[in-house]
Amino acid sequence: MKQPAFLEWLFHYKKENLKGDITAGIIVAIMLVPQGMAYAMLAGMPPVNGLYAATIPILLYALLGTSRQLAVGPVAVVSLLVYAGISPLAEPGSDEYITLAVVLMLMVGVIQLLMGALKLGFIVKFFSHAVISAFTSAAAIIIAFSQLKHVLGIPLESEHTLMMIGEAAGKLGEVNSWALLIALGSITLMLIVKRFIPALPGPLAAVLFGIALVYLFQLEGQGVSIIGEVPGGLPSFALPVISVDVLLTLLPTALTITFIGFMESFAMAKVIAVKEDYRLSADRELSGLGLANAGGAFFGGFPVTGGFSRSAVNYDSGAKTPLASIITAVLIMMTLIFFTGAFYYLPNAVLAAIIILAVYKLIDVKEAKSLFKLRPIDGFIWVVTFASTLIIGVEQGIIIGIVFSLLVFIWQSAYPHTAELGYLEDHNIYRNVKRFPEAVTKEGVFVLRIDAPLYFANAGFTEDRLDQAHYEKPKLTHIVLDFSGVNSIDAVALHEVEKWKHDFDTRGIAITIVEMKGPVRDIFRKAGWKEEDLHRTIQDVDPLRA
Repeated sequence: MKQPAFLEWLFHYKKENLKGDITAGIIVAIMLVPQGMAYAMLAGMPPVNGLYAATIPILLYALLGTSRQLAVGPVAVVSLLVYAGISPLAEPGSDEYITLAVVLMLMVGVIQLLMGALKLGFIVKFFSHAVISAFTSAAAIIIAFSQLKHVLGIPLESEHTLMMIGEAAGKLGEVNSWALLIALGSITLMLIVKRFIPALPGPLAAVLFGIALVYLFQLEGQGVSIIGEVPGGLPSFALPVISVDVLLTLLPTALTITFIGFMESFAMAKVIAVKEDYRLSADRELSGLGLANAGGAFFGGFPVTGGFSRSAVNYDSGAKTPLASIITAVLIMMTLIFFTGAFYYLPNAVLAAIIILAVYKLIDVKEAKSLFKLRPIDGFIWVVTFASTLIIGVEQGIIIGIVFSLLVFIWQSAYPHTAELGYLEDHNIYRNVKRFPEAVTKEGVFVLRIDAPLYFANAGFTEDRLDQAHYEKPKLTHIVLDFSGVNSIDAVALHEVEKWKHDFDTRGIAITIVEMKGPVRDIFRKAGWKEEDLHRTIQDVDPLRA
Protein backbone atom coordinates (compact mmCIF):
# COMPACT_ATOMS: atom_id res chain seq x y z
CA MET A 1 0.00 0.00 0.00
CA LYS A 2 1.36 3.39 -0.98
CA GLN A 3 2.00 5.87 1.83
CA PRO A 4 0.18 9.24 1.83
CA ALA A 5 1.67 11.74 -0.59
CA PHE A 6 2.68 14.24 2.10
CA LEU A 7 4.91 11.67 3.78
CA GLU A 8 6.76 11.11 0.52
CA TRP A 9 7.92 14.73 0.29
CA LEU A 10 7.95 15.67 3.99
CA PHE A 11 10.38 12.96 5.12
CA HIS A 12 12.69 13.63 2.19
CA TYR A 13 12.52 17.42 2.28
CA LYS A 14 15.65 19.20 1.07
CA LYS A 15 16.76 22.45 2.72
CA GLU A 16 17.68 23.96 -0.64
CA ASN A 17 13.97 23.88 -1.59
CA LEU A 18 12.89 26.05 1.35
CA LYS A 19 13.66 29.46 -0.19
CA GLY A 20 11.72 28.70 -3.37
CA ASP A 21 8.76 27.26 -1.45
CA ILE A 22 8.54 30.30 0.84
CA THR A 23 8.81 32.75 -2.06
CA ALA A 24 6.19 30.91 -4.11
CA GLY A 25 3.86 30.56 -1.12
CA ILE A 26 3.94 34.30 -0.44
CA ILE A 27 3.45 35.32 -4.07
CA VAL A 28 0.53 32.92 -4.65
CA ALA A 29 -1.13 34.06 -1.40
CA ILE A 30 -0.92 37.70 -2.53
CA MET A 31 -2.42 36.64 -5.85
CA LEU A 32 -5.07 34.33 -4.38
CA VAL A 33 -6.61 36.76 -1.90
CA PRO A 34 -8.11 39.08 -4.53
CA GLN A 35 -8.72 36.18 -6.95
CA GLY A 36 -10.50 34.14 -4.30
CA MET A 37 -12.80 37.04 -3.50
CA ALA A 38 -13.41 37.69 -7.19
CA TYR A 39 -14.23 34.07 -7.97
CA ALA A 40 -16.55 33.92 -4.97
CA MET A 41 -18.43 36.87 -6.47
CA LEU A 42 -18.54 35.02 -9.79
CA ALA A 43 -19.93 31.94 -8.02
CA GLY A 44 -22.67 34.02 -6.37
CA MET A 45 -21.04 33.71 -2.95
CA PRO A 46 -19.97 36.41 -0.45
CA PRO A 47 -16.31 37.40 -1.05
CA VAL A 48 -15.15 35.98 2.27
CA ASN A 49 -16.22 32.50 1.20
CA GLY A 50 -13.63 32.72 -1.55
CA LEU A 51 -10.99 33.06 1.18
CA TYR A 52 -12.50 30.11 3.06
CA ALA A 53 -12.24 28.05 -0.14
CA ALA A 54 -8.57 29.04 -0.39
CA THR A 55 -7.48 27.73 3.01
CA ILE A 56 -8.68 24.32 4.22
CA PRO A 57 -8.88 22.72 0.73
CA ILE A 58 -5.25 23.65 0.04
CA LEU A 59 -4.10 21.98 3.24
CA LEU A 60 -6.15 18.85 2.60
CA TYR A 61 -4.95 18.48 -0.98
CA ALA A 62 -1.35 18.50 0.26
CA LEU A 63 -2.12 15.28 2.20
CA LEU A 64 -3.11 13.09 -0.76
CA GLY A 65 -2.34 14.96 -3.99
CA THR A 66 0.68 13.84 -6.01
CA SER A 67 1.46 17.15 -7.73
CA ARG A 68 4.15 19.15 -5.96
CA GLN A 69 3.31 22.51 -7.53
CA LEU A 70 -0.46 22.43 -8.19
CA ALA A 71 -2.20 25.46 -6.64
CA VAL A 72 -5.66 24.36 -5.50
CA GLY A 73 -8.45 26.85 -4.88
CA PRO A 74 -11.35 28.68 -6.54
CA VAL A 75 -11.11 28.92 -10.36
CA ALA A 76 -13.18 30.82 -12.89
CA VAL A 77 -14.82 28.00 -14.86
CA VAL A 78 -15.82 26.00 -11.79
CA SER A 79 -17.16 29.17 -10.14
CA LEU A 80 -19.31 29.79 -13.20
CA LEU A 81 -20.62 26.22 -13.04
CA VAL A 82 -21.51 26.74 -9.37
CA TYR A 83 -23.47 29.86 -10.26
CA ALA A 84 -25.18 28.21 -13.24
CA GLY A 85 -26.22 25.21 -11.18
CA ILE A 86 -27.44 26.96 -8.03
CA SER A 87 -28.76 30.37 -9.12
CA PRO A 88 -32.02 28.88 -10.50
CA LEU A 89 -32.62 27.34 -7.06
CA ALA A 90 -31.83 30.21 -4.68
CA GLU A 91 -30.95 33.90 -4.57
CA PRO A 92 -27.16 34.35 -4.97
CA GLY A 93 -25.55 35.37 -1.70
CA SER A 94 -28.47 34.21 0.43
CA ASP A 95 -28.12 31.71 3.27
CA GLU A 96 -29.96 29.10 1.21
CA TYR A 97 -27.60 29.69 -1.72
CA ILE A 98 -24.52 29.32 0.50
CA THR A 99 -25.93 26.10 1.96
CA LEU A 100 -26.49 24.67 -1.52
CA ALA A 101 -22.96 25.64 -2.56
CA VAL A 102 -21.53 23.88 0.49
CA VAL A 103 -23.58 20.75 -0.24
CA LEU A 104 -22.43 20.90 -3.86
CA MET A 105 -18.81 21.08 -2.70
CA LEU A 106 -19.33 18.03 -0.49
CA MET A 107 -20.94 16.12 -3.38
CA VAL A 108 -18.05 16.93 -5.71
CA GLY A 109 -15.59 15.79 -3.06
CA VAL A 110 -17.38 12.51 -2.37
CA ILE A 111 -17.68 11.71 -6.09
CA GLN A 112 -13.98 12.43 -6.64
CA LEU A 113 -12.99 10.33 -3.61
CA LEU A 114 -15.09 7.42 -4.87
CA MET A 115 -13.61 7.71 -8.36
CA GLY A 116 -10.11 7.76 -6.90
CA ALA A 117 -10.80 4.73 -4.72
CA LEU A 118 -12.30 2.83 -7.66
CA LYS A 119 -9.39 3.89 -9.91
CA LEU A 120 -11.65 5.63 -12.42
CA GLY A 121 -9.23 8.39 -13.38
CA PHE A 122 -9.13 6.98 -16.91
CA ILE A 123 -12.72 8.12 -17.52
CA VAL A 124 -11.63 11.67 -18.31
CA LYS A 125 -9.73 10.36 -21.34
CA PHE A 126 -13.10 9.88 -23.02
CA PHE A 127 -13.62 13.65 -23.01
CA SER A 128 -12.53 15.04 -26.36
CA HIS A 129 -9.90 17.78 -26.26
CA ALA A 130 -11.98 19.66 -28.83
CA VAL A 131 -14.95 19.61 -26.43
CA ILE A 132 -12.93 20.89 -23.47
CA SER A 133 -11.23 23.62 -25.50
CA ALA A 134 -14.55 24.83 -26.92
CA PHE A 135 -16.31 24.68 -23.56
CA THR A 136 -13.64 26.69 -21.75
CA SER A 137 -13.54 29.23 -24.58
CA ALA A 138 -17.30 29.77 -24.48
CA ALA A 139 -17.32 29.74 -20.67
CA ALA A 140 -14.60 32.43 -20.65
CA ILE A 141 -16.80 34.68 -22.81
CA ILE A 142 -19.81 34.05 -20.56
CA ILE A 143 -17.73 34.79 -17.47
CA ALA A 144 -16.37 38.02 -18.93
CA PHE A 145 -19.83 39.33 -19.88
CA SER A 146 -21.28 38.25 -16.53
CA GLN A 147 -19.13 41.01 -15.03
CA LEU A 148 -20.63 43.67 -17.29
CA LYS A 149 -22.94 44.96 -14.54
CA HIS A 150 -19.96 45.62 -12.26
CA VAL A 151 -17.87 47.18 -15.01
CA LEU A 152 -20.67 49.54 -16.05
CA GLY A 153 -22.03 50.03 -12.54
CA ILE A 154 -25.64 49.33 -13.58
CA PRO A 155 -28.06 46.55 -12.60
CA LEU A 156 -28.64 43.96 -15.33
CA GLU A 157 -31.42 41.43 -14.88
CA SER A 158 -30.70 39.21 -17.90
CA GLU A 159 -28.80 35.97 -17.29
CA HIS A 160 -28.22 35.00 -20.93
CA THR A 161 -25.09 36.58 -22.44
CA LEU A 162 -26.69 37.85 -25.65
CA MET A 163 -29.71 39.27 -23.81
CA MET A 164 -27.39 40.84 -21.24
CA ILE A 165 -25.48 42.64 -23.99
CA GLY A 166 -28.74 43.92 -25.43
CA GLU A 167 -29.96 45.10 -22.02
CA ALA A 168 -26.65 46.85 -21.34
CA ALA A 169 -26.82 48.59 -24.73
CA GLY A 170 -30.23 49.97 -23.76
CA LYS A 171 -28.90 51.35 -20.48
CA LEU A 172 -25.73 53.05 -21.71
CA GLY A 173 -27.08 56.38 -20.49
CA GLU A 174 -27.14 55.02 -16.91
CA VAL A 175 -23.49 53.87 -16.86
CA ASN A 176 -21.61 54.87 -13.70
CA SER A 177 -18.53 56.56 -15.11
CA TRP A 178 -16.55 55.99 -11.91
CA ALA A 179 -17.19 52.21 -11.97
CA LEU A 180 -16.20 52.08 -15.64
CA LEU A 181 -13.06 54.12 -14.95
CA ILE A 182 -12.07 51.84 -12.06
CA ALA A 183 -12.59 48.68 -14.14
CA LEU A 184 -10.68 49.97 -17.18
CA GLY A 185 -7.99 51.49 -14.98
CA SER A 186 -7.57 48.19 -13.11
CA ILE A 187 -7.22 46.21 -16.33
CA THR A 188 -4.71 48.73 -17.69
CA LEU A 189 -2.75 48.71 -14.45
CA MET A 190 -2.56 44.90 -14.34
CA LEU A 191 -1.35 44.77 -17.94
CA ILE A 192 1.31 47.40 -17.25
CA VAL A 193 2.48 45.62 -14.10
CA LYS A 194 2.65 42.30 -15.93
CA ARG A 195 4.67 43.89 -18.73
CA PHE A 196 7.10 46.05 -16.78
CA ILE A 197 7.06 44.80 -13.14
CA PRO A 198 6.36 41.05 -13.43
CA ALA A 199 7.59 40.42 -9.87
CA LEU A 200 4.59 42.39 -8.52
CA PRO A 201 1.23 40.54 -8.62
CA GLY A 202 -1.06 42.58 -10.85
CA PRO A 203 -4.29 41.77 -8.94
CA LEU A 204 -2.77 43.14 -5.74
CA ALA A 205 -1.85 46.39 -7.51
CA ALA A 206 -5.41 46.65 -8.85
CA VAL A 207 -6.90 46.05 -5.39
CA LEU A 208 -4.74 48.79 -3.83
CA PHE A 209 -5.59 51.13 -6.71
CA GLY A 210 -9.34 50.53 -6.34
CA ILE A 211 -9.40 50.84 -2.56
CA ALA A 212 -7.35 54.07 -2.65
CA LEU A 213 -9.59 55.61 -5.31
CA VAL A 214 -12.83 54.82 -3.48
CA TYR A 215 -11.49 55.91 -0.10
CA LEU A 216 -9.93 59.19 -1.29
CA PHE A 217 -12.92 60.31 -3.35
CA GLN A 218 -15.66 58.66 -1.26
CA LEU A 219 -16.98 56.97 -4.39
CA GLU A 220 -19.30 54.63 -2.48
CA GLY A 221 -21.54 57.66 -2.12
CA GLN A 222 -21.53 58.12 -5.90
CA GLY A 223 -23.00 54.77 -6.77
CA VAL A 224 -19.82 52.70 -6.87
CA SER A 225 -20.55 49.27 -5.43
CA ILE A 226 -18.04 48.15 -2.80
CA ILE A 227 -17.38 44.92 -0.90
CA GLY A 228 -18.26 46.46 2.47
CA GLU A 229 -17.89 44.58 5.71
CA VAL A 230 -15.92 41.33 5.34
CA PRO A 231 -16.31 39.01 8.35
CA GLY A 232 -13.02 38.40 10.11
CA GLY A 233 -11.73 35.20 11.66
CA LEU A 234 -11.17 31.67 10.47
CA PRO A 235 -14.04 29.65 9.01
CA SER A 236 -15.90 27.66 11.63
CA PHE A 237 -16.73 23.97 11.35
CA ALA A 238 -20.35 23.33 10.37
CA LEU A 239 -22.23 20.29 9.13
CA PRO A 240 -23.93 20.85 5.75
CA VAL A 241 -27.70 20.42 5.76
CA ILE A 242 -28.42 17.62 3.29
CA SER A 243 -31.65 16.22 1.85
CA VAL A 244 -32.27 13.64 -0.86
CA ASP A 245 -34.13 16.16 -3.01
CA VAL A 246 -31.21 18.59 -2.89
CA LEU A 247 -28.75 15.83 -3.76
CA LEU A 248 -30.77 14.75 -6.79
CA THR A 249 -31.21 18.35 -7.94
CA LEU A 250 -27.52 19.17 -7.68
CA LEU A 251 -26.21 15.86 -9.04
CA PRO A 252 -25.87 16.98 -12.72
CA THR A 253 -23.94 20.08 -11.64
CA ALA A 254 -21.78 18.05 -9.25
CA LEU A 255 -20.87 15.57 -11.99
CA THR A 256 -20.05 18.37 -14.44
CA ILE A 257 -17.81 20.14 -11.91
CA THR A 258 -16.17 16.83 -10.97
CA PHE A 259 -15.08 16.06 -14.51
CA ILE A 260 -14.31 19.58 -15.72
CA GLY A 261 -12.48 20.48 -12.52
CA PHE A 262 -10.39 17.33 -12.55
CA MET A 263 -9.45 17.70 -16.21
CA GLU A 264 -8.35 21.32 -15.73
CA SER A 265 -6.37 20.37 -12.64
CA PHE A 266 -4.75 17.21 -14.01
CA ALA A 267 -3.82 18.86 -17.31
CA MET A 268 -1.89 21.61 -15.52
CA ALA A 269 -0.34 19.22 -13.00
CA LYS A 270 0.83 16.95 -15.81
CA VAL A 271 2.53 19.81 -17.68
CA ILE A 272 4.56 20.72 -14.58
CA ALA A 273 5.30 17.08 -13.69
CA VAL A 274 6.78 16.50 -17.14
CA LYS A 275 9.03 19.53 -16.74
CA GLU A 276 10.15 18.41 -13.28
CA ASP A 277 10.46 14.75 -14.28
CA TYR A 278 8.22 13.08 -11.71
CA ARG A 279 5.15 10.87 -12.10
CA LEU A 280 1.54 11.74 -11.35
CA SER A 281 -1.23 9.33 -10.46
CA ALA A 282 -4.63 10.28 -11.91
CA ASP A 283 -6.41 8.23 -9.25
CA ARG A 284 -4.46 9.78 -6.38
CA GLU A 285 -5.04 13.23 -7.85
CA LEU A 286 -8.77 12.48 -7.77
CA SER A 287 -8.43 11.46 -4.14
CA GLY A 288 -6.49 14.62 -3.31
CA LEU A 289 -9.04 16.91 -4.94
CA GLY A 290 -11.86 14.85 -3.42
CA LEU A 291 -10.48 15.31 0.08
CA ALA A 292 -9.97 19.04 -0.58
CA ASN A 293 -13.60 19.49 -1.62
CA ALA A 294 -15.19 17.11 0.88
CA GLY A 295 -13.23 18.62 3.77
CA GLY A 296 -13.63 22.20 2.60
CA ALA A 297 -17.42 21.78 2.60
CA PHE A 298 -17.37 21.73 6.41
CA PHE A 299 -15.76 25.19 6.48
CA GLY A 300 -18.03 27.28 4.25
CA GLY A 301 -16.29 26.87 0.91
CA PHE A 302 -17.47 26.11 -2.59
CA PRO A 303 -16.02 23.68 -5.18
CA VAL A 304 -12.32 24.09 -5.92
CA THR A 305 -9.72 22.57 -8.21
CA GLY A 306 -6.17 23.20 -9.41
CA GLY A 307 -5.90 26.45 -11.35
CA PHE A 308 -3.88 27.10 -14.51
CA SER A 309 -2.61 30.61 -13.77
CA ARG A 310 -1.86 30.19 -10.06
CA SER A 311 -0.14 26.84 -10.60
CA ALA A 312 2.02 28.41 -13.30
CA VAL A 313 2.89 31.31 -10.97
CA ASN A 314 3.56 28.87 -8.13
CA TYR A 315 5.94 26.86 -10.31
CA ASP A 316 7.65 29.89 -11.88
CA SER A 317 8.17 31.42 -8.42
CA GLY A 318 10.27 28.47 -7.32
CA ALA A 319 7.86 26.03 -5.63
CA LYS A 320 9.39 22.57 -5.31
CA THR A 321 7.05 20.88 -2.82
CA PRO A 322 3.49 21.29 -1.44
CA LEU A 323 5.02 23.29 1.43
CA ALA A 324 4.57 26.33 -0.85
CA SER A 325 0.80 25.75 -0.90
CA ILE A 326 0.72 25.23 2.86
CA ILE A 327 2.47 28.59 3.31
CA THR A 328 -0.14 30.14 0.99
CA ALA A 329 -2.97 28.74 3.11
CA VAL A 330 -1.40 29.97 6.36
CA LEU A 331 -0.98 33.50 4.95
CA ILE A 332 -4.61 33.59 3.81
CA MET A 333 -5.65 32.47 7.30
CA MET A 334 -3.65 35.38 8.72
CA THR A 335 -5.45 37.68 6.28
CA LEU A 336 -8.79 36.37 7.55
CA ILE A 337 -7.76 36.97 11.16
CA PHE A 338 -6.10 40.37 10.86
CA PHE A 339 -6.74 42.14 7.56
CA THR A 340 -10.33 41.65 6.34
CA GLY A 341 -11.15 45.22 7.38
CA ALA A 342 -8.74 46.50 4.75
CA PHE A 343 -11.09 45.29 2.01
CA TYR A 344 -14.08 47.38 3.08
CA TYR A 345 -13.62 49.97 0.29
CA LEU A 346 -12.69 47.43 -2.40
CA PRO A 347 -14.96 48.12 -5.41
CA ASN A 348 -16.66 45.24 -7.20
CA ALA A 349 -15.40 46.77 -10.45
CA VAL A 350 -11.85 45.77 -9.47
CA LEU A 351 -12.87 42.19 -8.82
CA ALA A 352 -14.68 42.17 -12.17
CA ALA A 353 -11.51 43.41 -13.86
CA ILE A 354 -9.47 40.66 -12.19
CA ILE A 355 -11.94 38.04 -13.45
CA ILE A 356 -12.00 39.40 -17.01
CA LEU A 357 -8.23 39.54 -17.28
CA ALA A 358 -7.91 36.03 -15.82
CA VAL A 359 -10.33 34.39 -18.28
CA TYR A 360 -9.60 36.12 -21.58
CA LYS A 361 -6.58 33.85 -22.18
CA LEU A 362 -8.91 30.82 -22.00
CA ILE A 363 -10.52 31.82 -25.31
CA ASP A 364 -8.64 29.48 -27.62
CA VAL A 365 -9.51 30.43 -31.21
CA LYS A 366 -6.08 29.22 -32.35
CA GLU A 367 -7.01 25.70 -31.26
CA ALA A 368 -10.20 25.83 -33.31
CA LYS A 369 -8.26 26.85 -36.42
CA SER A 370 -5.74 24.09 -35.80
CA LEU A 371 -8.48 21.47 -35.45
CA PHE A 372 -10.13 22.51 -38.72
CA LYS A 373 -6.78 22.38 -40.47
CA LEU A 374 -5.76 18.96 -39.13
CA ARG A 375 -9.12 17.20 -38.98
CA PRO A 376 -12.29 19.13 -39.92
CA ILE A 377 -14.64 16.87 -37.97
CA ASP A 378 -12.83 17.82 -34.73
CA GLY A 379 -13.20 21.45 -35.69
CA PHE A 380 -16.91 20.89 -36.17
CA ILE A 381 -17.12 19.31 -32.70
CA TRP A 382 -15.42 22.45 -31.36
CA VAL A 383 -17.97 24.71 -33.06
CA VAL A 384 -20.97 22.68 -31.87
CA THR A 385 -19.74 22.68 -28.26
CA PHE A 386 -18.81 26.36 -28.34
CA ALA A 387 -22.13 27.45 -29.84
CA SER A 388 -24.17 25.21 -27.53
CA THR A 389 -22.41 26.52 -24.42
CA LEU A 390 -22.71 30.14 -25.49
CA ILE A 391 -26.30 30.03 -26.76
CA ILE A 392 -28.04 27.29 -24.76
CA GLY A 393 -26.19 27.18 -21.45
CA VAL A 394 -23.04 26.12 -19.62
CA GLU A 395 -24.11 22.69 -18.36
CA GLN A 396 -26.15 21.93 -21.47
CA GLY A 397 -23.25 22.98 -23.70
CA ILE A 398 -20.72 20.57 -22.19
CA ILE A 399 -23.25 17.71 -22.30
CA ILE A 400 -24.12 18.42 -25.94
CA GLY A 401 -20.43 18.57 -26.81
CA ILE A 402 -19.64 15.26 -25.11
CA VAL A 403 -22.64 13.48 -26.63
CA PHE A 404 -21.89 14.88 -30.08
CA SER A 405 -18.22 13.84 -29.90
CA LEU A 406 -19.24 10.32 -28.84
CA LEU A 407 -21.72 10.13 -31.72
CA VAL A 408 -18.96 11.18 -34.11
CA PHE A 409 -16.71 8.48 -32.65
CA ILE A 410 -19.44 5.85 -33.05
CA TRP A 411 -20.16 6.98 -36.60
CA GLN A 412 -16.47 6.82 -37.51
CA SER A 413 -16.03 3.39 -35.94
CA ALA A 414 -19.08 2.13 -37.84
CA TYR A 415 -17.46 3.25 -41.11
CA PRO A 416 -13.82 2.20 -40.70
CA HIS A 417 -11.09 3.04 -43.15
CA THR A 418 -10.47 0.32 -45.71
CA ALA A 419 -8.07 0.25 -48.62
CA GLU A 420 -7.83 -1.81 -51.79
CA LEU A 421 -4.21 -2.93 -52.13
CA GLY A 422 -2.08 -3.24 -55.23
CA TYR A 423 1.38 -4.72 -55.71
CA LEU A 424 4.51 -2.57 -56.10
CA GLU A 425 6.99 -4.87 -57.83
CA ASP A 426 10.02 -2.60 -57.38
CA HIS A 427 9.58 -2.66 -53.60
CA ASN A 428 7.90 -6.07 -53.26
CA ILE A 429 5.14 -4.62 -51.07
CA TYR A 430 1.38 -4.07 -51.17
CA ARG A 431 0.02 -0.53 -50.94
CA ASN A 432 -3.23 1.46 -51.11
CA VAL A 433 -4.05 1.94 -54.82
CA LYS A 434 -5.51 5.41 -54.16
CA ARG A 435 -2.21 6.62 -52.74
CA PHE A 436 -0.05 4.58 -55.13
CA PRO A 437 -1.82 4.56 -58.53
CA GLU A 438 1.13 2.66 -60.02
CA ALA A 439 0.37 -0.35 -57.78
CA VAL A 440 -0.70 -3.35 -59.88
CA THR A 441 -4.12 -5.03 -59.44
CA LYS A 442 -5.70 -8.04 -61.14
CA GLU A 443 -9.19 -8.28 -62.59
CA GLY A 444 -10.06 -11.50 -60.76
CA VAL A 445 -8.47 -10.62 -57.41
CA PHE A 446 -9.50 -8.08 -54.77
CA VAL A 447 -7.19 -7.38 -51.83
CA LEU A 448 -8.82 -5.34 -49.02
CA ARG A 449 -7.02 -4.05 -45.95
CA ILE A 450 -9.24 -3.25 -42.95
CA ASP A 451 -7.75 -0.57 -40.70
CA ALA A 452 -9.91 -0.91 -37.59
CA PRO A 453 -11.14 -3.43 -35.04
CA LEU A 454 -14.07 -5.45 -36.37
CA TYR A 455 -17.19 -5.52 -34.24
CA PHE A 456 -20.96 -5.77 -34.57
CA ALA A 457 -21.46 -2.14 -35.67
CA ASN A 458 -18.97 -2.00 -38.56
CA ALA A 459 -19.08 -5.55 -39.95
CA GLY A 460 -22.00 -4.58 -42.18
CA PHE A 461 -19.99 -1.75 -43.74
CA THR A 462 -17.18 -4.16 -44.59
CA GLU A 463 -19.65 -6.57 -46.16
CA ASP A 464 -21.01 -3.72 -48.31
CA ARG A 465 -17.46 -2.98 -49.40
CA LEU A 466 -16.99 -6.61 -50.53
CA ASP A 467 -20.33 -6.63 -52.37
CA GLN A 468 -19.30 -3.42 -54.14
CA ALA A 469 -16.04 -5.07 -55.25
CA HIS A 470 -18.00 -8.06 -56.56
CA TYR A 471 -20.21 -5.71 -58.56
CA GLU A 472 -17.24 -3.76 -59.95
CA LYS A 473 -15.24 -6.90 -60.75
CA PRO A 474 -17.62 -9.35 -62.48
CA LYS A 475 -14.76 -11.82 -63.05
CA LEU A 476 -13.79 -11.84 -59.38
CA THR A 477 -12.59 -15.23 -58.13
CA HIS A 478 -10.48 -14.43 -55.07
CA ILE A 479 -10.86 -12.01 -52.14
CA VAL A 480 -7.92 -11.48 -49.81
CA LEU A 481 -8.67 -9.75 -46.49
CA ASP A 482 -5.60 -8.12 -44.95
CA PHE A 483 -6.19 -8.09 -41.16
CA SER A 484 -2.92 -6.31 -40.29
CA GLY A 485 -4.96 -3.32 -39.06
CA VAL A 486 -7.52 -5.40 -37.12
CA ASN A 487 -6.48 -5.38 -33.47
CA SER A 488 -9.60 -7.11 -32.16
CA ILE A 489 -12.80 -8.79 -33.30
CA ASP A 490 -15.98 -9.58 -31.40
CA ALA A 491 -18.11 -12.70 -31.68
CA VAL A 492 -20.76 -11.04 -33.86
CA ALA A 493 -18.16 -9.84 -36.38
CA LEU A 494 -16.54 -13.29 -36.39
CA HIS A 495 -19.88 -14.86 -37.32
CA GLU A 496 -20.22 -12.23 -40.05
CA VAL A 497 -16.79 -13.17 -41.46
CA GLU A 498 -17.83 -16.83 -41.52
CA LYS A 499 -21.04 -15.84 -43.28
CA TRP A 500 -19.10 -13.87 -45.92
CA LYS A 501 -16.87 -16.86 -46.51
CA HIS A 502 -19.86 -19.17 -46.96
CA ASP A 503 -21.82 -16.75 -49.17
CA PHE A 504 -18.89 -16.01 -51.47
CA ASP A 505 -18.00 -19.70 -51.66
CA THR A 506 -21.45 -20.35 -53.11
CA ARG A 507 -20.70 -17.71 -55.79
CA GLY A 508 -17.41 -19.40 -56.63
CA ILE A 509 -15.28 -16.73 -54.93
CA ALA A 510 -12.66 -17.78 -52.38
CA ILE A 511 -11.94 -15.66 -49.29
CA THR A 512 -8.49 -15.79 -47.69
CA ILE A 513 -7.55 -13.92 -44.51
CA VAL A 514 -3.93 -12.89 -44.04
CA GLU A 515 -1.80 -11.02 -41.46
CA MET A 516 -3.93 -11.95 -38.43
CA LYS A 517 -2.64 -10.60 -35.12
CA GLY A 518 -2.32 -12.83 -32.07
CA PRO A 519 -5.47 -11.73 -30.16
CA VAL A 520 -7.54 -12.07 -33.35
CA ARG A 521 -6.06 -15.51 -34.10
CA ASP A 522 -7.00 -16.65 -30.60
CA ILE A 523 -10.67 -15.86 -31.22
CA PHE A 524 -10.70 -17.56 -34.62
CA ARG A 525 -8.96 -20.57 -33.05
CA LYS A 526 -11.70 -20.83 -30.40
CA ALA A 527 -14.25 -20.75 -33.23
CA GLY A 528 -12.65 -23.88 -34.72
CA TRP A 529 -10.69 -22.43 -37.64
CA LYS A 530 -7.81 -24.52 -38.97
CA GLU A 531 -4.33 -23.54 -37.83
CA GLU A 532 -3.05 -23.24 -41.42
CA ASP A 533 -5.71 -20.58 -42.06
CA LEU A 534 -4.64 -18.48 -39.07
CA HIS A 535 -0.95 -17.85 -39.82
CA ARG A 536 -1.01 -16.80 -43.45
CA THR A 537 0.90 -13.72 -44.53
CA ILE A 538 0.23 -11.77 -47.67
CA GLN A 539 3.57 -13.02 -49.04
CA ASP A 540 2.32 -16.61 -48.56
CA VAL A 541 -0.63 -15.89 -50.81
CA ASP A 542 0.97 -13.29 -53.14
CA PRO A 543 -2.38 -12.76 -54.87
CA LEU A 544 -1.22 -9.99 -57.23
CA ARG A 545 2.32 -11.01 -57.94
CA ALA A 546 2.93 -11.85 -61.60
